[in-house]
Amino acid sequence: MALAAVFPGQGAQSVGMLAELAEAHASITEKFSEASDLLGFDLWQLAQQGPPEQLSQTENTQPVLLTASVAVWEVWQSQAPAPDFVAGHSLGEYSALVCAGALSFADAVQLVRKRGQLMEAAVPRGQGAMAAIMGLADDQIQAACDAADGVVEPANFNAPGQTVIAGAAAAVAEAAERCKEAGAKRAVMLDVSGPFHSPLMAAAEEEFAAALAAVDVRMPAIPVVQNVDARAAGSLEQLRTNLVRQLASPVRWSDSVEHMVAQGVERFVECGPGNVLAGLIRRISRATPTAGTATPAALPDTVEAGS
Repeated sequence: MALAAVFPGQGAQSVGMLAELAEAHASITEKFSEASDLLGFDLWQLAQQGPPEQLSQTENTQPVLLTASVAVWEVWQSQAPAPDFVAGHSLGEYSALVCAGALSFADAVQLVRKRGQLMEAAVPRGQGAMAAIMGLADDQIQAACDAADGVVEPANFNAPGQTVIAGAAAAVAEAAERCKEAGAKRAVMLDVSGPFHSPLMAAAEEEFAAALAAVDVRMPAIPVVQNVDARAAGSLEQLRTNLVRQLASPVRWSDSVEHMVAQGVERFVECGPGNVLAGLIRRISRATPTAGTATPAALPDTVEAGS
């Protein structure tokens, strides 16, 4: 039975995350200590005590979530066989690359910290925005974006009937209103610090490409289905190119899950805090179960899922 491990992106964080799992597995806090030494501040304290506003700053959220996901992966993999595929949502793609052996943990922690800083700096706070559109077809959302005055595009194709748009703040607000007029069940402005995965992020690409070029990247031992094209890269050059393109390109999560299911995946395991991806996968492929890893109670079922 083919199995895939999936890794969450920003939005999965919460103050106190993985506290119960850390009590059962000391390796969780040890992994956070390793990351803290690399970055020069206490990631575990931030994850456990916040404040939430600081935890949600992109440059902090990214290394915290990557560390959490890799720590959970290591606990799970100490008890279960390796999956056939891995994939991550946005930032989660870097967790997937670490766990597939393409990036060292030390390099990845520092790289995503830099990535978060560049994403924050690409668009001045308040000038960009994102909105979640519920219950409207993708082509109707694209039409609403095309009709809006300014830069706005679909940014996350999360699941059927759940798409996020991003771009200039006024254009996003206008496109969201147009989506409501077109029959969307909901159009909600998101509390985020920038228009991620929109063309406005292109300003960060050159400097991020330089940071990525300084890092040792290897072909993964497990196929990593990437966000940009919902496929596993066939070469190291393509893998690197996709990581740079990901900044300003939409996350094709629905296509990624459908691709893995088409390749024979019959179960997913979500490695990281929360269950955001499990909820999306239920909407994409209702017949394909997803097990969690964020609590000690979830792990027995998750280990069984990998058997």
